Amino acid sequence: MELVTASEEPSAALMYHVERPIFNEGYIDSELLHRKKRTPKSFQRRIAEHLRCSSEKARSVVFGFLPILTWLPSYPLKEYLFGDIVSGISTGVMQLPQGLAYAMLAAVPPVFGLYSSFYPVLLYTFLGTSKHISIGTFAVISLMIGGVAVREAPDSMFAVNGTNASQVVDFEARDARRVEVVVALTTLVGIIQFVLGLLRFGFLAIYLTEPLVRGFTTAAAVHVSVSQIKYLLGVHTPRFNGPLSVVHSLDAVFRNIASTNVVTLIIGLVCMVFLYFIKDLNERFKKKLPIPIPGEIIVVIVSTGISYGMVMSENYGVEVVGKIPTGLLPPKIPDFSVFPNLFPDAFAIAVVGFSIAISLAKTFALKHGYSVDGNQELIALGLCNFMSSFFHTFVVTASMSRSLVQESTGGHTEIAGLLASILVLLVVVAIGFVFQPLPTAIWLVSFFASVLLGLDYGLVVAMGFAILTVIYRTQW
Repeated sequence: MELVTASEEPSAALMYHVERPIFNEGYIDSELLHRKKRTPKSFQRRIAEHLRCSSEKARSVVFGFLPILTWLPSYPLKEYLFGDIVSGISTGVMQLPQGLAYAMLAAVPPVFGLYSSFYPVLLYTFLGTSKHISIGTFAVISLMIGGVAVREAPDSMFAVNGTNASQVVDFEARDARRVEVVVALTTLVGIIQFVLGLLRFGFLAIYLTEPLVRGFTTAAAVHVSVSQIKYLLGVHTPRFNGPLSVVHSLDAVFRNIASTNVVTLIIGLVCMVFLYFIKDLNERFKKKLPIPIPGEIIVVIVSTGISYGMVMSENYGVEVVGKIPTGLLPPKIPDFSVFPNLFPDAFAIAVVGFSIAISLAKTFALKHGYSVDGNQELIALGLCNFMSSFFHTFVVTASMSRSLVQESTGGHTEIAGLLASILVLLVVVAIGFVFQPLPTAIWLVSFFASVLLGLDYGLVVAMGFAILTVIYRTQW
């Protein structure tokens, strides 16, 4: 390239003289379009290069598997510690009632929700790449787990003869079997997620478009809301799962609405109004409040105290949480014999759990200017579910509501999640019995498919539609 200047005319514009080679069709075809391919490496050579060990490679593998090693040594105590402590306490306080409630959605005794709010959260602190998501129980996943538990261990399997030749259910045996099924399901989900992470399937997140995720989560909210109506009214109805389960559940509730427990309904409505009022206050004064008002824990404490003082379970027939054992259970090997029956459900739950977690993780990462590794997130979730299942937990993922609380209250790192898990541990070990008297009371395609077909089939339809849409737009 040559610069030419018109020196005799100072006001003249600068001009560039450019030279480049001339290409012909033969050159383009042979050198650019159809270059000779490099000689491929042999399989043995590729394996040897992959297995070759060096200090840098070993360091990279260790730091990739344990992301905590990359940020903990340089953790700024003065800047981050106070925010993480406040965030951890706020998130832990919220995690307690949610753990109890979501265990009911999973069709297992409430204490298993507390176990699921401790072990996986502790593990994710060391394995996760997101600094802001709150791992633990989540309504969507719990509802899917409950459908599997009810299918594999229905009430009819535990019917015994009662008085006057009537049939009653052995609830203790039923719950024990459902726990075995749920724990085995969690083990299988963990294995699937871990293997998918090793096979670098984190790219699946690119098909989870915002309309798809929003439609799916809105449909999940419908499923959760419908499943809770019977608890709000205090009526007893069978549990449905699969396609049109929402319709069948509503039909069963309306058929039994005459047996509504008025006291249970009043308690539920008062709690709902109170929670809405607290949420509105937190939203209006979020800039002035150091931490959000913990409406959920206030409801739990007050309703538990009133229930205990008025003996509502005996005097008014209000259903309560019941016995919560104090302390942790010893580890136990899951029942591997049920794996064949659970694999399709486990795969769907594994994909849904990862979808929710990576969507939230990417949202917060974009907001705060850091990156998350989809493959490592799969590995982290897989190990959290697999290892925790030996300690009687059910499948966990990121919670939208708790993640927002953890981020909005000043959480900077996974230390906040660690502190939240410790708070849950204190409750389980020391004061779990206190909660015993607690009353129990693509968007369109994704939404309608998930509502009508169920959450597992709905996600498959929604993702299939998203992929077809991408293919159609690419081709045209």
